[in-house]
Amino acid sequence: MTLVLGVVVLTLLLPWAAVPATRRLAGLMPPREACAALTGGALLLAGGTVAALIGLFHVPFLASLERIPLSRAAAEWPATVPLAAVAGAVLAFQAVLLVRRWYERRSLLARAWASTGDAVSDGDLLVVPDRDPQAFALPGWRERGGRVVVTTGMLRILGPAEREVLLGHERAHLTGRHHLWSATAHLAAAVHPALRPLRPALDFHLERWADESAASSVGDRRLAATAIARAALAAASAERAGEGRGPLLSVSTGPVPQRVEALLRPAPARPRTRGTRAAAAGLVTAVTACALLGLGLAYGLHEYVEFAARDLLADPVID
Repeated sequence: MTLVLGVVVLTLLLPWAAVPATRRLAGLMPPREACAALTGGALLLAGGTVAALIGLFHVPFLASLERIPLSRAAAEWPATVPLAAVAGAVLAFQAVLLVRRWYERRSLLARAWASTGDAVSDGDLLVVPDRDPQAFALPGWRERGGRVVVTTGMLRILGPAEREVLLGHERAHLTGRHHLWSATAHLAAAVHPALRPLRPALDFHLERWADESAASSVGDRRLAATAIARAALAAASAERAGEGRGPLLSVSTGPVPQRVEALLRPAPARPRTRGTRAAAAGLVTAVTACALLGLGLAYGLHEYVEFAARDLLADPVID
């Protein structure tokens, strides 16, 4: 039992090593594939963590199902009850944190829609009369598919061509349903603290995805870089004044200098060298193995306890 518990604990520590591997993998890939790697890694590692905790939590219940007194199970496995209690407490805390974060995001979305009450609608575009320069993608709440929200202050700053870049950027967030990708990483971070660095990494690559889509739509990467830099600088100044949009994706999200630099280079392509492909494949395998190990260990612990329970039932010694 000690060996099994030790391996389960190791599973809970694995995300600390798997997260840097996931971020490294994302850096080797184009933005869209990087987002898939980061989101998938967050889901797999969070799932493995929850599975391992459930495995620890339900050991006493397995003993009761096998009609073994809890006192005898505790005598055979002294750490059973304390570990189950700790695992249960952690699971309860995770559940509360998940509900709280979900509610916060939902409340933010409702407030964002409420702030557009006096906006002028033009198709999927909502123009808000506000001198502060802001632009962000507002996911569907009242309107299916969502809307692009831009203030009059932002429109005054940008020229016609730059406005097309900005609108293309925000529309890419909506069509790609980037808010769901971001929410997944945000909620996964509530499961394990090691997953928190995946959130800013994913936000950066989501912005890069939208940047590349906007550059492709206008056919001019230098124009896209100029428009993104100007809009992001203006929006960042408003956010410092207290007008930030929180987790809502906006043009100023992420390290803007890196995004602009990437737009000034040729469009990203999938890795073509054999070494790069091998490194990416190895990192994918490592992250997936870490997550599947957690699921496998939870199931293995279940089987181990059932086997040990049958052995205890066969033992004629009665406490």
